[in-house]
Amino acid sequence: MSFLKSIFGKVKQGLAKTRDTFIGGLRSLLLGKRLDEDLIRQLEAKLISADVGVKTTMRLVKGVREAYRSGKMQTGDEVLAYLKDELKTMWPEQDRALRFADAGSGKPTVILVAGVNGAGKTTSIAKLTKSLRDSGKTVLLGACDTFRAGAVRQLEIWSERLGVEVVKGQQGGDPAAVAFDACDAALARGVDVLVLDTAGRLHTQESLMRELGKIREIVARKIPGGPHETLLVLDATTGQNAVRQAEEFGRAVTVTGIFLAKLDGTAKGGVVIAIHDATGIPVKFVGVGERPEDVQPFDPEAFVEALFEVDQD
Repeated sequence: MSFLKSIFGKVKQGLAKTRDTFIGGLRSLLLGKRLDEDLIRQLEAKLISADVGVKTTMRLVKGVREAYRSGKMQTGDEVLAYLKDELKTMWPEQDRALRFADAGSGKPTVILVAGVNGAGKTTSIAKLTKSLRDSGKTVLLGACDTFRAGAVRQLEIWSERLGVEVVKGQQGGDPAAVAFDACDAALARGVDVLVLDTAGRLHTQESLMRELGKIREIVARKIPGGPHETLLVLDATTGQNAVRQAEEFGRAVTVTGIFLAKLDGTAKGGVVIAIHDATGIPVKFVGVGERPEDVQPFDPEAFVEALFEVDQD
């Protein structure tokens, strides 16, 4: 129970800006008001502006409008309660835990991490590594971003802080070759988890997307079943751009989970809902601060509760 309270508390803190802007705006709009068609139209505009997503907004507003016209819903207070309940029920049962290699295989779990430049990929890897280390796993990092100046050094700095090693190649070298060497090292050293950093790329950069596919092929050959996870790091502050990135990356490579970074730095936390509705890819982790420990497994119920929680003075 204390663990769940800890998750709720950190998520609530990370959602402060979203809660103030999104839920604060909904409360101002709805509480104490009689429901009518004009208020429903205002609700629709508010939900769309909060980056909840058009698809989700239309479904929620349709439910409100039908309940209003049938006489089942008459006040804004009832609408607010309805929104909270509906957002809780929209998440299907889905495996949001990290996928690990079979316990008896003797092989390391391989996690491939992708995303666009500036999404917070390296910091997210540090947070993931810290979480894995805290759970008793041994971790090795593979620096497959061989293009960006300083990328390897940035990863090395985090590795020194977290007490893990990094496999790296030459600046400008073949990222797939680094992945090959990292897999060899992970097998030889018997580590539990290999995390591969990759160069930031746009989904429109076909050569780089092909390169990502090549890395996946190398991993699959070296470690059957790998990569066990392909995590896409998205920047929550970019709102609907994050949704589009999730859609496009999902079409180009097999993305198994999303790490939503910088949730604490945005009022656009509703994008979690839009990403889920647009792609069906599970959000597995959220970044809720700057420190390596500021990462939480994504729990939909805790997310909705934290979003609607009223701060007590």
